[in-house]
Amino acid sequence: MSTRGSDIPREQQSAESGVEAQVSAEPPVDEPGQPVGGRRLALDVHARLRAMILSGELPPGSALLQAEMARKLGVSRTPMREAFRLLQEEGLIDARPDQRARVRGVDPEDLDGVYGARIMLETLAVNLTAKSLDAGDLERMGEAVQRMRELAGQEQPDKWHAAHREFHGIATGAVGPHLQRMLAPLGEHSERYIRLAQLGMPSSWPRAHADHEALLDALRLSDSDEAARVIARHLARTALNVLADIAPEYEPAATRTALGIAGNGQS
Repeated sequence: MSTRGSDIPREQQSAESGVEAQVSAEPPVDEPGQPVGGRRLALDVHARLRAMILSGELPPGSALLQAEMARKLGVSRTPMREAFRLLQEEGLIDARPDQRARVRGVDPEDLDGVYGARIMLETLAVNLTAKSLDAGDLERMGEAVQRMRELAGQEQPDKWHAAHREFHGIATGAVGPHLQRMLAPLGEHSERYIRLAQLGMPSSWPRAHADHEALLDALRLSDSDEAARVIARHLARTALNVLADIAPEYEPAATRTALGIAGNGQS
């Protein structure tokens, strides 16, 4: 893979500046035909830009011009400025005064922290959910796995990730709303790194499918301990593979520690 951190040489910037958002000019709406206003509009714009960054539609190094983006989204500079501020707080863009904002490169520390937290929380959620799934839940998970297999390697990443979210959502569905609210942004943030793994390591597809099948087998048996081990190893493998590719010198302490605690072993 060629993606490396956020240090993009200045001489490359002119070439990369052409990589900008290709979005609909239709403004967000609340009631039919009525533009949303104020804070809600800024949050809507933020959500749309965030999804484009995490999906890879806006890859690392992409230039983001507030005026241009506001024009394309059909909004004023005020909500766009607030959306940029939120994206910067999340670490998704670099936006310095008097400089063009850019999508940040992959930060090894961010990846490691996200996956360390996700391993701990999702292992807990899977463990708690394992004994509560019914036949319908397991059938839906099996269908999601089949869709992922059929879509693997095709030019339909959004459909693959929709099936992937459904699978993991069912596997963690028994926990309460507070834990769900913690899991959701971690899962969304992880999609960027999953896409990097898929693009940089095509061999990761079969391994991921095998992990999903192993998790489904453990859940069919209501084996909460095995399900927890499988999900911990599955998540850690993605993080460690991407880190080995983009930052081989980085020591993923959070991911390895979480794996040791939650997965009771190494991937």
